[in-house]
Amino acid sequence: MTALSNSDCIQLRGLRVVCIVGVLPEERERPQPLELDIDIYADLSAAGKSDELDDTVDYGSVATTVEEICLGMKAQLLERLAELVAGRLLELDGVVTVEVTVKKIRPPVPSDLHFSAVRVTRHGQ
Repeated sequence: MTALSNSDCIQLRGLRVVCIVGVLPEERERPQPLELDIDIYADLSAAGKSDELDDTVDYGSVATTVEEICLGMKAQLLERLAELVAGRLLELDGVVTVEVTVKKIRPPVPSDLHFSAVRVTRHGQ
């Protein structure tokens, strides 16, 4: 089953985490805000019928897992962080595809830039 054949999707928008991420020396010392948007594709029909949390992907648990990854990794690149998050979410039961966007809210560039971001899409086996 692919994301195209299964349009069921759990969306998490604007998950804020303050953590170490970046390449520059000041980024390695000072936590900075990130914002993550996550799409988790899975068959949600069982949960729709049963109304039971055990039949779906618990997005509260997902948010906690993502926060733990961001805080513990201290990644240099947004690409690395997005890859780690996507990989971990694909391990969850029933998840067939994930899309992870990681936004650096205050990128260290001289331009007037609202944010920089990386988006990855990964498919399970």
